[in-house]
Amino acid sequence: MASSLTKAPDTPEKTFFGHPRGLAPLFMTEMWERFSFYGMRALLPLYLVSGEGPHLSAATATAIYSIYLAMVYLLTMPGGWFGDRVWGARKTVTIAASVIMVGHLTLALPGTGSFFAGLALVAFGSGLLKANISTMVGHLYKGPDDPRRDGGFTVFYMGINIGSFFAPLVIGTVGENVNWHLGFALAAVGMALGLIQFLIGTRHLSERSSIVPKPLSAQERSSVLAKGLICLIIAAVFYGIVVFSGAFTQNWALYPITVLGLLIPIGVLVRMKRDRELSGLEQKKISGYIWFFVAAAVFWMIYDQGGSTMSLFGENSTTNSLLGFHFPTSWYQSVNPVFVMALAPVVAWIWLALNKRGKEPTTVVKFVSGLFLIGVSFFVFMLPLMSTTDGSRVSPMWLVAIYFVQTVGELCLSPVGLSVTTKMAPAKYASQMMGVWFLAVTAGDCVTSLMSLSGVNLNKSGMVGLEAALAVVAAIAVWMYRGKVKELMGDVR
Repeated sequence: MASSLTKAPDTPEKTFFGHPRGLAPLFMTEMWERFSFYGMRALLPLYLVSGEGPHLSAATATAIYSIYLAMVYLLTMPGGWFGDRVWGARKTVTIAASVIMVGHLTLALPGTGSFFAGLALVAFGSGLLKANISTMVGHLYKGPDDPRRDGGFTVFYMGINIGSFFAPLVIGTVGENVNWHLGFALAAVGMALGLIQFLIGTRHLSERSSIVPKPLSAQERSSVLAKGLICLIIAAVFYGIVVFSGAFTQNWALYPITVLGLLIPIGVLVRMKRDRELSGLEQKKISGYIWFFVAAAVFWMIYDQGGSTMSLFGENSTTNSLLGFHFPTSWYQSVNPVFVMALAPVVAWIWLALNKRGKEPTTVVKFVSGLFLIGVSFFVFMLPLMSTTDGSRVSPMWLVAIYFVQTVGELCLSPVGLSVTTKMAPAKYASQMMGVWFLAVTAGDCVTSLMSLSGVNLNKSGMVGLEAALAVVAAIAVWMYRGKVKELMGDVR
């Protein structure tokens, strides 16, 4: 029998939905990674407040959840660095998937210490994987002008939504109704399946995925190791003093991480803005991009509470019953992927139809729309919050309606944000700017965490209304200064 690596000259090349065959293992890896990630994410805040778990307050659970998400997106930058300078994309994804799997297994072990160690491993592995797997999708095509490229990424991102849709239904059900730790173990099984099929399918990937684009020199490697060791020693000494003095509490870990998650995005933007090597036009574009970055941070601050503040509201204040059918709270996390899969083609068709008529909204207008809608979603959230102050429960359709508005806002803002990030990136930072976009998520989630750690009750209608007003005011501000923002964007539209 002929090897699978050989074929007769006249044999048609096997494809995956008309795309290079290497898209299949990448699609499946991303699907299973998202299955494990979203399954664990759906359980996380519910487990943290449960009697079988650490039994934390809603504020602390929200803070931990927000910090976890912030770290996942913060670690995409070092994740991309490892792929570019140390291991190459393929090896980095292999290591990342292994770390994620071990992290979920660690979460499945009893004990608070192992739980937080597992969270750290999953966050680190997700950062490594997220930064490199999309790069490998790009490697399958012959440059940015390959007509199949955009379609390939569309197929790839469907894997994200398929995995994130089924995860709460499977992992969430087992975790809530059978055993929390068994649910976390199922997330490990999902990642193991993704890793196995990735290793089997690597022969179909581009050879570029195994190459380290810009390997570290011996001198750079020594410098990186020395700096890392110094940071580790400083942290060990600092926390050693805190622990032995008897002053250590959970907040000694949470506050520094939260502040770091806010300072790093600010520091990265300041460093770019002060870079004298950038041309005048590039400097203007960085100034324009800051508008989008801040607006995106406000957006994600509210949007990511769909898995914490709104999930805890679903647990405590909704009937979790529809047409006589009772369902676990974690199932709410499957609503957004369903709406994304249903509405993404519709939104894309609307933009295309408007473009043909010469009426497609500009990038700024789309961004403003997304930011405005996320504010509207929390104004809607105020209604069921005020209806449940006496301890009564409301229909789950309230949360479904809120997730619907948020999804439309996401489809207006998120794809546009990714696009404008690549278009406005200075040549010097072309490979880093996608990581900068993810830092907006980090900043938004860290603001949520900081509010929770400071004792702010995010499940009160007054606070929800304040966040909603902030988003709407930010949208109005960008709209009012859209002329200035367009000017700073230069030739980008």
